[in-house]
Formats: sequence, C-alpha cells, structure tokens
Amino acid sequence: MINCEYYNPTRIIFGKDTEKQVGELVSHYAKSVLVVYGGKSAKASGLLDRVFDSLKEAGISYMELGGVKPNPRLSLVYEGIEIAKKNNIEMILAVGGGSVIDTAKGIAAGAVYDGDVWDFYTVTLPEKALPVATVLTIPAAGSESSTGSVITNEEKKEKRACDHECLIPKFSILNPELTYTLPNYQIACGVADAMAHIFERYFSNEKAADVTDRLGESVLKSLMKYAPIAIKENENYEARAEIMWACKIAHDGTLGVGKVGDWASHNIEHELSAFNDVAHGAGLAIVFPAWMRYTYKQDKNLFLQFVARVLNVDIDYEYVDYSINLGIDKLKEFFKSIGLPTSLSEIGIYEKDIRGIAEHAIYVNDGEPLGNFVKLSADDIENIYRLAL
Repeated sequence: MINCEYYNPTRIIFGKDTEKQVGELVSHYAKSVLVVYGGKSAKASGLLDRVFDSLKEAGISYMELGGVKPNPRLSLVYEGIEIAKKNNIEMILAVGGGSVIDTAKGIAAGAVYDGDVWDFYTVTLPEKALPVATVLTIPAAGSESSTGSVITNEEKKEKRACDHECLIPKFSILNPELTYTLPNYQIACGVADAMAHIFERYFSNEKAADVTDRLGESVLKSLMKYAPIAIKENENYEARAEIMWACKIAHDGTLGVGKVGDWASHNIEHELSAFNDVAHGAGLAIVFPAWMRYTYKQDKNLFLQFVARVLNVDIDYEYVDYSINLGIDKLKEFFKSIGLPTSLSEIGIYEKDIRGIAEHAIYVNDGEPLGNFVKLSADDIENIYRLAL
C-alpha cells in the first residue's frame, strides 16, 4: 500500500423518515439556507414540504433554487451564487441526487469567492466554502460524502471536476424510501455510476492493497445482486437500502485506501455527456467495458482476479485472454439486463464523431494523457471509443 490519508467527516443519518430531522441538524450550522433541488419530483412527492416544515420548526429561514438538470449547468451555479451573496445565506442544502449536490457545492464555493467560480474547475481550488448538507434522493454519485463537484459549462461544452475537503457535506440524510418513485432507468444509471467509482480505484498499478480490493469486490457484488431486485420491486426497502449504502461507500474514499486511482474512464465519459447530454451512469456503462478490453494486458492477473471474484468466471489458465474477455462480456450483459446502453450507437454517437471527442478529452485535460493505470493519448481514447461503437 502507498502512503495515504483517509478523511471523511460527513455525518450520515440513515433510515426511514430521517428527512424530518433536517431543521434540527441545520440549526447547528446556520440560521439561513438556500435549498437547491431539481425538477417536479421533490415537490410532487411532498419531500420539499417536509423539508420546509422541518426548517420552519427549527426557526431556519430559507430560500429556494430549483431547476437542476442532469449534467448540472454552470449557469444555475451562477444564479445560486448571486442569491447566496445577496441574501446572506449561511448554508447550502441540496435536496436531490448527485447533480443537485454538485450544484450546491459549486454555489457554496462561489458564494465566498470574489472571482469566477469556474476557476475552481479549471485553474485553482477553493480554500473555503459555505457549509453544505444533503437530503439524498438518488443514490449514485456518492457526492453526499465526497470532496467532489462536477459541473458542465454549457457555453464551452466542457464538463469538469473540482475536488477539495471544504466541499465535503457536513451531514447527509439517506432515506431509502425517497428512492421508491425513481424511474428504473435512474436506478440503473446510479448502480453503473457507483460500480464505476469502484472500478476507477480497483484497477491500479498498486499491487499490495488486498483489504481494499476485497472490500471493493464485495460492494460490487452487492450492487449487482440488489439492482435487479430494486428495479423489479420498486418498494423493496432492503434492496433500496443496500444500493443507497453501497453508492455512498463507493465514493467516500474507503475503497481507494492505499491505491492510486485511474479516472480515465470518467474523463472519457464526461466528453460523451458534454457532447450529447447522456446520463453519466449510462455513459459509463458504455465506456468501462471498452476501456477494460483496451487496457487489461497492463495487468492480466488483476483482471483475472476481478472476473473470478466479482463475475464468477471459471478461469481457464490456458486461455487467459479468453477468460478475461468472457468476464467483460458478462459485465456488459449485466448492464444490458438492467436497461442500460452498452454501445455509442445506442446514444447517437457514431464513428464520424469520435476523433473530435477524443481530442477534446485531451484538450480538457490540459493536453496531458488521461489515466494512471494506463496513460491514454487521443489515439488511445479514439480506439476505446471505437471498441464501444
């Protein structure tokens, strides 16, 4: 294991009806909050009313900012910053999934900054931010207890990340019942996103991290076990709870202890999201199997370990490459079985598009190759896209 530091101070409040505690929890940090949310579901389900009632009961004043979309937009972050600055907002409360939380984090950083918040996604990092808290409705991104925020600059068609400890939420409320009304496609995308967060850490050139590897493998197996159940039985509390907890663990730092993550596939997928607004998890379901086929020769033993332990492949040591590719096929079949695309053509991206997208991925990375497990040039990225066609 490499030298490392693990830090995750987010207080997790998990279980049924826990959103009713939000006012009391906020009162420890602020007297005024900006509540950030997405579309109609938070209102239609009554969740926002319960949150507002709890805030009122605790004597917390609040303002609202709705309209967050998947692949959250910089323009709404700017709008939230203006509201926060003009109204002396002391905390940002996200009610929603990863896109809502990432937007809230962007607002929190920009509200105490005199420059352009896009700076934090391109040239520097924030030194401070307003406190952030979350009421999670879509398990997927892990943003409810992570350092990260990913925002899309719609004018530049760039999707970029900012990571800093000042963005880690103070508390996050996780009630699995809040996921009952989610469309099955969103659940599937969330599972793929969480699996990708584990893959990015698992496929590393650091060899001596057995505990971390086995933890990651277990969470992957749980996600693959409970995803079909949650999709078939929308109000199966056990399945929803297991998925919600797995998604949290997948991106809170636990499964990367002692390893150097790769993160090329996330950057490769970000280009797809910026290009045609595909859901992040769906894009990752397309990219990761192709990335695996392109890079597995870097460490065949690691891939054999993965396909044996996670995908239950009986290894034929006379035909190692066949065994690995059989495992990758099984991963693709799993994604298909829960309703996700596994090829670029399914989302309207074709061979004529991929060179430009590949070159832009390198441009956004300041001209540097992507990844750590294998360093990827624009040619490599193009080849991965080609495998995904």
